[in-house]
Amino acid sequence: MDIIMLQDVEKVGDKYTIVTVKDGFARNYLIPKGMALIANDTNRRRLTDLKNREAAMEEKMLSTYQEMAASIEGKTLKIGAKAGTSGKIFGSITTLQFSQELQTQFGIEVDKKKIELPEDVKEIGSYKAVLALHREVRPEVTFELVAE
Repeated sequence: MDIIMLQDVEKVGDKYTIVTVKDGFARNYLIPKGMALIANDTNRRRLTDLKNREAAMEEKMLSTYQEMAASIEGKTLKIGAKAGTSGKIFGSITTLQFSQELQTQFGIEVDKKKIELPEDVKEIGSYKAVLALHREVRPEVTFELVAE
């Protein structure tokens, strides 16, 4: 069954894309939860309207994202992590932790899906993360892992 995704669903599809899934999965899970619509002619025409509305909202938010990027420029975020004597941390730093620290230290609320952390964050030290706020606004945030 062809459906139009209304949300990003991992391993199924991205928002506003048309994907093919099994009938039961669409009818019993995706459509009742409001994650998708049946891709009939009416909904396919509605898809372009939804995309245009979403793009207009993102353009309105552009100035807000630019202000957020300017407010964190040149600042360093400090994240506490448990570490061994060699400086290697136990576990890992997640995008949720990063988002919460941004909110606490700088008063900036960023969705965890918009945070891109480097994969090699395994030791105490200084790193850079990218905030994918908008396709035109992608500030780099310097963060420092410190031992708790």
